[in-house]
Amino acid sequence: MGTLLNGIRHLPDYLDRAAQERLIELVRIVVAEAPLYTPEMPGTGRPMSVRMTNCGSLGWVTDRQQGYRYQPFHPVTKKPWPAIPAELLDLWERLAGYPKPPEACLVNFYADDAKMGLHQDRDETEFAAPVLSISLGNTCLFRVGGLNRKDPTGSFRLSSGDIVLIGGEGRLAFHGVDRIYPGTSMLLKNGGRINLTLRRVNS
Repeated sequence: MGTLLNGIRHLPDYLDRAAQERLIELVRIVVAEAPLYTPEMPGTGRPMSVRMTNCGSLGWVTDRQQGYRYQPFHPVTKKPWPAIPAELLDLWERLAGYPKPPEACLVNFYADDAKMGLHQDRDETEFAAPVLSISLGNTCLFRVGGLNRKDPTGSFRLSSGDIVLIGGEGRLAFHGVDRIYPGTSMLLKNGGRINLTLRRVNS
């Protein structure tokens, strides 16, 4: 991987096994209250290959009719999202370098055949805050580029316990997940990968 844009930081092995297991317990509590669902692409209604849910005062959702957006309730149950666990708020306070707490934590579950195309996180109104991303479970191949879709990209592996911060000059960098490497982690007994993404939505 070449040089990352300023403000993009990869923190490998930041969380030890005990911390990873604790976060998985917390994710299970969130999912029990706000079940994973399959989001749809705007316009086409094509299902995404990941399943997702959220916690926080806001959650990121997408569907055919209304497209990408944040809203305060689960699109299927219509119930408010559960609160962001204190352990995740502590990570944000320790690493984000931003004075206000995150309002959304997107929970993405990647089965072993799932991927995520190159995209920008730009549905927020506050770009001064970074996006803090936590990898749990199987290793993935993470791709990151520049501020334009056609800019050159590079890729590197994210293992369970790794954290990536996307901020500063690189806050709107295109990024995505090319593939999952099955069997690279025993954290999730049925395989797959969970990505937790903490975001500040409003200024």
